[in-house]
Amino acid sequence: MTRLPIDDEHAPLYSLGQVASMLNVQQAFLRRLDEHRVVCPQRSAGGQRRYSRRDITLVQYVTELASEGMTLVAIRRILELEEELRTLRAELEEARSRLATLEGRGEGAAKAR
Repeated sequence: MTRLPIDDEHAPLYSLGQVASMLNVQQAFLRRLDEHRVVCPQRSAGGQRRYSRRDITLVQYVTELASEGMTLVAIRRILELEEELRTLRAELEEARSRLATLEGRGEGAAKAR
């Protein structure tokens, strides 16, 4: 069965107005998020912002942080640090997996002696 764009959380399907209406935020707020590189939606062929489901989830999170009094600069830094943490955790898990594999090979070699 063919996957539809709506099945892809990264597919840019929603306009600025639709997202503003969905999340009950001002369109100007969404534009500022893009200008400050906090949430950067894709652009249509005509240059219009198009948001994915992933972008919308991120806007919701950013809205919560902003309502707690954080600036857009601070929010962008938080998002960068969270992404770095995800990357480091994935690398750590990969290293642990490789180490376990190597240790398993070492045990097998020791038993064969």
